[in-house]
Amino acid sequence: MTPLEMSNQTRITEFIFLGFSNHPSLQGLFFLVFLAIYLTTLLGNTLLMVATRVSPALHTPMYYFLSNLSFLDICYTSTTIPVTLVNFFREKKTISYEGCLSQIFFFVTCAGTEGVLLATMAYDRYVAICRPLQYHVLMSVKVCVSLVTGSWLCGLVNSVTHTALTAMLTLCGPNQISHFLCDIPLLLKLSCSDTSVNESVLHVASATIGLSPCLFTAGSYMLIISAILRIPSAQGRRKAFSTCASHLTVVVVFFGTANFNYDRPREGYSLDMDILVSVLFCVVTPMLNPLIYSLRNKEVKSALRTLTKKHGFSSDINN
Repeated sequence: MTPLEMSNQTRITEFIFLGFSNHPSLQGLFFLVFLAIYLTTLLGNTLLMVATRVSPALHTPMYYFLSNLSFLDICYTSTTIPVTLVNFFREKKTISYEGCLSQIFFFVTCAGTEGVLLATMAYDRYVAICRPLQYHVLMSVKVCVSLVTGSWLCGLVNSVTHTALTAMLTLCGPNQISHFLCDIPLLLKLSCSDTSVNESVLHVASATIGLSPCLFTAGSYMLIISAILRIPSAQGRRKAFSTCASHLTVVVVFFGTANFNYDRPREGYSLDMDILVSVLFCVVTPMLNPLIYSLRNKEVKSALRTLTKKHGFSSDINN
């Protein structure tokens, strides 16, 4: 490391976000949109968590996983949106170096955990449809707790590794991030030290935490669809598919936006396009999950209707 690099390193105590800087006149509108999305995410996922807790009909492995997914989505959005909301009112949209590393840690933890948890939920649907007689043995309370704990551990180990390696980088500037959040690839661009280890670990993590759950989920649904097609009655096929339709929709949205966000070519895309894709993945997806489950699942709709009536609210959920 040269003396100049050392000098530059000591000056980087904060980062400046360039995301949304192309539209200074729309900051107020962006604030209202993000605030509405954030409040909807908090309300929808909290209602799902409460409903699965208080409704006896939802005391099953599938809804235990769903309540964990809702909690995860709340953590997910709370990692990035509050900082973004505050920055909409700042001329200079900043985050401290420590805050940036903290955001990376929680963001990577939540993203990695969600991918593994969705694969776990796919396994639950596979057992329910393809091995129904063994369901209560294969998906016991102990197994469910172990699967959720394992999902969180995968996300945590992955995140700790990436955050520690990122903290070891020598950042020479400029301290500008062409985004509205901190992410590992963005900080690698600002490094003047060797990033080969970081990039290798990113590739390994993409295969283990990113690609493997996606392939496992796809394989599970191939077996599920094969089993459903062998059901003789149309009503039986429809009922079996309805039990996994919501989860399949969430899987397609999550892995689809994640793949487009991280695996598309970076060349030829404007800052606005990068921001839009990231908003879909980081902000919109957690909001859609409770909507998808409440709109497509009769048991969830019934539990939410009962919950809202019990607390004196009128329900707008239709049959």
